Amino acid sequence: MNSTKKRLVACPTCGKQAEYDLGNPFRPFCSQRCKLIDLGQWASESFRISETPAKEEPEHEE
Repeated sequence: MNSTKKRLVACPTCGKQAEYDLGNPFRPFCSQRCKLIDLGQWASESFRISETPAKEEPEHEE
């Protein structure tokens, strides 16, 4: 008997437990609604990936 446990994760938008497998087309979200809310927050720039300042290279004078 193949007894596999379902992997549950918290939906990043609402926190509801959602199944994380190929049967859930919205993974890691619990629903299309939560997935679209997250997309809207990225589109409106409510979410951003922080940028680390680039190292400035010294100018070479010849």
